[in-house]
Amino acid sequence: MRLGPAGRAASALLLAVLLTAGCDAGGGEAAGGGQGGAAGAADQPGDIVLASGRDVTGKGGIRQQLIDAWNAQQEGKGSGHRARLVELPGSADQQRSQLLGALQSGSAEYDVVNLDVTWVPEFAAAGLVQQLPGKLVDSDVVKSVAATAGWGDKLYAVPFNSDVGLLFYRRDYLQSAGVKETDLSKGTGGGWPVVQQLIRALDAARKSLPEAYEKGWTSQLDASYEGLTVNGIEAFASASASDGFTLTDKEGRYAGSVDDLKAGLDELGNRTEAAYTLASAAQSDEADTLTDFAAGRTGFLRHWPYAYRTLHQSLSEEKLGVAPLPGRAVLGGQNLAVATGSPRSNAARELIEFLTSRESERCLLDAGFAATRISAYVDDKLKCEAAKPPGQATAAPSSERTDHMPRDAYGRPGYARGTLLPALENAVQRPRTPLYGAFSQTFTAQLARLQGDKPPSDEELAKALHEQLKKALPRG
Repeated sequence: MRLGPAGRAASALLLAVLLTAGCDAGGGEAAGGGQGGAAGAADQPGDIVLASGRDVTGKGGIRQQLIDAWNAQQEGKGSGHRARLVELPGSADQQRSQLLGALQSGSAEYDVVNLDVTWVPEFAAAGLVQQLPGKLVDSDVVKSVAATAGWGDKLYAVPFNSDVGLLFYRRDYLQSAGVKETDLSKGTGGGWPVVQQLIRALDAARKSLPEAYEKGWTSQLDASYEGLTVNGIEAFASASASDGFTLTDKEGRYAGSVDDLKAGLDELGNRTEAAYTLASAAQSDEADTLTDFAAGRTGFLRHWPYAYRTLHQSLSEEKLGVAPLPGRAVLGGQNLAVATGSPRSNAARELIEFLTSRESERCLLDAGFAATRISAYVDDKLKCEAAKPPGQATAAPSSERTDHMPRDAYGRPGYARGTLLPALENAVQRPRTPLYGAFSQTFTAQLARLQGDKPPSDEELAKALHEQLKKALPRG
């Protein structure tokens, strides 16, 4: 993570205070910021403030457009409500710290907060967000994605936009290397060894590739933020014999074993061998890896769905391919929750219903996000009427698209139904625990030892990681 030692210590202290406050509140719905107080009370006048991280679709992007559409709807009804988007600066860790501090102290009047999926247990257990009606997450929401919205068998958030690890690759590089089948969209079958075989083909044909080519693949392996944790969990889940891989139990306590950790470390080592991996990957985040791949330095890239639109602005469909990540991929994304102290809870829930509706999810998909609803991918009659995704032509007949992302016959991103939806359905979550920050810090710190001059053996590291995780996530 990008927090320094002092920041981590402060965050850990704040979390301890928050969890204690949540426990002191007593059991039942009240301890989780339940529906009780606000559901029957009239809303106070004023803007509904939605706090969120940066919209990857840019200034005036799809999130703001959807909020504008809701505001127009409210104006037409004369409700007196209006939503306002506040984008928080900094990295995801910095945004989390800002939200925790603001909601606990009451220093910022946020009505709706857009939470990373890993934060939901923490905010729910601390009583910072309200329990929501179960009907807000129905059977149309992708099952794996829906599972990120609750804590302790109660709903505290609604999936807004999802995310999942994907494998991007250069079709033209594979063709130059003599690979006949360059469509990997249905998966690699044999898993990571198949990708390594393709990388060896690229290396053998180096003279036929552009001069920029250096190594087979790159990913976000920087230990100073969440990237190494994500890659580690994907490797661990792929190595696990259990389809329901998890390192925590339903109460968020550590539930792993040395054998589980050793198998995961072996898989991670295979994926990050120096022979296959761009050297700078160990210090790379999402932006770095996107730049390296777009510049032609690698033939493969692990990244998130928004890269599909971004990369297609410079690479044609003939050059760029995308496939499910070999093995298991990690879920990302953000969920919307109502702040416990909001004086406009009823309108806040209405805003969330609108932003996560079938049509809104179709708009998010068209703009390049991973939608959370199945209908956005499979209902050919469903259209985005509330907003205009970036790059699409305006209503003028002479207008042209400035967006070069491939689309299917119904306007969805070309890979959405056949690749993105199955990847989401098959994805795994990172450990669900109110102490996720402590887990990620511990996990990343131990995995970073693999990048040292004298890395420990898998067995030695597995034992050390096991002991450290037991301390970070005590069994109680």
